[in-house]
Amino acid sequence: MKIVSIVGARPEFIQAWPVSQALERRHEEILVHTGQHYDHMMSETFFEELGIQEPAYNLGVGSGTHARQTAEILVKLETVLLSEKPDVVIIRGDTNSTLAGALAASKLMIPIVHIEAGERSYNRNMPEEINRIVSDCVATLHFCASETAVKRLAKEGITESVYWVGDVMLDAFLLMRDRARAQSNVLDRLRLHPGEYALVTIHRAGNTENPDNIKSLVEIMNRVEDRIVFPVHPRTATALDHLQTKLDDHITVIRPVGYFDMIILEENAKLIATDSGGVQREAYFSKVPCLTLRDETEWVETVEAGWNKIVGTDPEKVLAVWKELVPPSDYPRIFGNGSAAYKIVEILDDWRG
Repeated sequence: MKIVSIVGARPEFIQAWPVSQALERRHEEILVHTGQHYDHMMSETFFEELGIQEPAYNLGVGSGTHARQTAEILVKLETVLLSEKPDVVIIRGDTNSTLAGALAASKLMIPIVHIEAGERSYNRNMPEEINRIVSDCVATLHFCASETAVKRLAKEGITESVYWVGDVMLDAFLLMRDRARAQSNVLDRLRLHPGEYALVTIHRAGNTENPDNIKSLVEIMNRVEDRIVFPVHPRTATALDHLQTKLDDHITVIRPVGYFDMIILEENAKLIATDSGGVQREAYFSKVPCLTLRDETEWVETVEAGWNKIVGTDPEKVLAVWKELVPPSDYPRIFGNGSAAYKIVEILDDWRG
């Protein structure tokens, strides 16, 4: 089977690796990088560390408005699909690359596989939510990270093409954790001790494009007594520069880090505060309590399990939960057992007959 596999942003690079490993034994995979994330530490470094094949195509779209970025990917991707004539297109998650891939393939009548289908925040002000809904509506096969996602799709009338396989990000995490421990020296570089710092990440447009939210998040970090490590996303750096906010000395500001460094920072943190869906899951994989700096999450399973708390951006609420959050002793395997990629390939094989 000839498969065009689309990636464009950090979570998609991680998701792609275990699936590519499972596909390479039986199928031809053509990797297309849209260029949505183009900063070296958010793009090339993931290919280098994970050993992902060099993309056959890099569309080089870069940044831009949602409409401009999606449209440029759509136009360039159509040319690739017309040239390659794949049997299947794989899309992942909820980025603009995901949406453009779904639209381009569906218009050309090419079957679509959506990995990480069925995730919903039920907040249509989030661009990612629109991307998820549209992608699921046109997808041919839906591979879900959790049983909750299967139930969500059923409520929307999507049932026959839906499979709970587990989370391919867990596959990557488990396969790469030992290598990360052996190769990353990020704790030494930053002079960190395990369990003695908190990790904070902020990148969602709902926070970075809202000056009040950014001010509140800076206030929270400045008032926290713990040492904080803060890898700053390019979008967040721009927002902070515009507001001319000052971060106190107990906050270590660093550039975005590679996958190995991020795994080590996550699993050794005492607490993680984030607006990232991917980091929420990686916190759960690491068995580290998490605060979600939004008013909702797609990953309600982690909240129901007690390891994640939705706190928004109100300083008093966040600080209160920050001090009190203690994870439960129970740790359910809500994202499977780390074999999602191989399950996906087995189902694809059966589907093609």
